[in-house]
This record gives sequence, structure tokens and C-alpha cells, in this order.
Amino acid sequence: MRIVAGVWRGRALVAPPGAATRPTADRVRQALFDMLLHAPWGGRDLLDGALVLDAFAGTGALGLEALSRGAAHATFLERDRAALAALRANIDACRAADRAAVLAVDATRPPPGRPCALVFLDPPYGQGLVPLALASLERAGWIAPGAVVVAETARDEAIELPGLMLAERAHGAARLTVWRLE
Repeated sequence: MRIVAGVWRGRALVAPPGAATRPTADRVRQALFDMLLHAPWGGRDLLDGALVLDAFAGTGALGLEALSRGAAHATFLERDRAALAALRANIDACRAADRAAVLAVDATRPPPGRPCALVFLDPPYGQGLVPLALASLERAGWIAPGAVVVAETARDEAIELPGLMLAERAHGAARLTVWRLE
């Protein structure tokens, strides 16, 4: 697993052993960020200088990819100890400590936060956590008005969120769905 593009392109990322963490594959991250940068509703303005929230962060690959491509700051929410160790190692490997914050919390019960314009939700599959986490994050102040939310779920896991669905793509066992919240 590596950073796909940007200033840290090719930087190797570590993942914890076992199946508790399911890192987003390089090719899926590449497809996602291509979509974010080239879709009519996306573009460089979506990433450049953005505040990013990577909930259920695992290895931090999504948030680190956003930082590598120009985001100003990423906050990572993760509660698994092994994933937290890998996440912190990946932030250190990218020398991104000054642009990253790690909170060892459950994304469905977050502390108060600052509004982020780009939000990644990559929870364990099949547990219905995307709507629950999004509602909790909104109540806690993590979601900026008009934020773009990217959810990764199992390919056969249907979810609905408030706002405008911008895109939906299946990649292997994963489904990426992108919304703009209103």
C-alpha cells in the first residue's frame, strides 16, 4: 500500500496485521481521487487548502492521500489500537504531524470538532455505521455546510444520506458513494 499521487507519491504505508482493518486499495483511492479532481462537481478547489476528516481512519490512507494532494489539514478518527499505531506510523513516515490530528475515538460518538469540507467515512462493512456516524459528526460540528462526503461500503450495502448524491462507483468488493450535503 502506498500514496498514489501528490508530494508523497510512492510513499509506503503500513497496515496492522489481521483482518480488523481493511485499507482502501491503491487502485480504489486512485479512482476516487481522479473522480474528486475531474468530476464537474469536483476540482482542485475541493482539495486545495481543505480541512479533511477521515473517520474510521484505519491506516489513514484516505486522509494522507488528500494531504499529499494539497489539503491543508486532516483529522483522523480511529479507536482500534493496532490501527492507531499504523496510522501514527504513516503520519510520521509522511512527516505530516504538523498537518494532522489523531483522535482515538469512536466516529459514532465524536467529541466537538471544527467543520470539514471533505469527509471520508470508511467503517466496517455491513454494520449500518455510515448514517449513524454522519449524524453524530454533524451534531458535533465536524461537517461544514456544503461538505462533500465520501462513503466506502460493501458493494451490496445500500445507504442513503441527506443531500445530493454526486457519484456512485463499485470497485471489487467496495462501493464508493459521494454526496454533497446541503
